Amino acid sequence: MSLNSVQIMGNLTKDPEIKYIASGKAVCNLSIANNRVYTSNGQKTTEVSYFDVEVWGVVAENCAKYLAKGRGVIVEGRLRQDRWEKDGKTQSRVRISANNIHFLPAKRDDTSGSASSSNGSAFSEAPAVSEPSSEAAVAWDE
Repeated sequence: MSLNSVQIMGNLTKDPEIKYIASGKAVCNLSIANNRVYTSNGQKTTEVSYFDVEVWGVVAENCAKYLAKGRGVIVEGRLRQDRWEKDGKTQSRVRISANNIHFLPAKRDDTSGSASSSNGSAFSEAPAVSEPSSEAAVAWDE
């Protein structure tokens, strides 16, 4: 028996990148930063970790449509390790394969009251994406 489950909250470090595979299915790549704040020897310290996230199907399309750099998300999914050979050496990376993305509320601009990203562009308010549709949940094991 094994358990492979991840739940993490963070902010997008760049705009989502969406692609479509030959079958027409959407895949969206996200990069998120997660902050851990702790006190050591009386000093408050922030440790930042960065994670790559892969999202498929309708959820991927919603991420590309409604998310932008700086937006907060909660990612639910599993860890996935990719391995390959390069110059005779085995390379690997671990990323999060998401099966659910929760969009956190956009920060409000103090002057206009409208939602905006860190680069000043307005966010469209996204519908809640707490449950993927049955179409989005079909092919998580590519």
